[in-house]
Amino acid sequence: EVHVVESGGGSVQTGGSLRLSCTASGFTFGDHATGIGWFRQAPGKEREGISCIDTSGNGAWIADSMKGRFTISIDSAKNTVYLQMNSLKPEDTAVYECAVGGDLAGVGGNCQVYPYSSWGQGTQVTVSS
Repeated sequence: EVHVVESGGGSVQTGGSLRLSCTASGFTFGDHATGIGWFRQAPGKEREGISCIDTSGNGAWIADSMKGRFTISIDSAKNTVYLQMNSLKPEDTAVYECAVGGDLAGVGGNCQVYPYSSWGQGTQVTVSS
């Protein structure tokens, strides 16, 4: 059974930084066709994809609107993916979730289109002005 746990959320002021962690287990961490994605959902809005990375470390994606502020990284020894968020804005306020997904074709390298089926409980990020 895949188990996913997020941590690192909190409250910061505009311009502040947070680093979110996503620790996952129950699958082969390091597989080129398995990815971990970060998503967020603000009140009254649909869930949106932020970034993802293959657990092999090869192949990552980040949404255009987050480029330059958010960075994704991986520590395979800890089965953990990080989302570094800088220059935070009030509109970044949301519940941030991570999930494990995979390329059903087994090819990998395109994590932004994987189906994500194993989700964590989410961590709240609040940015005040």
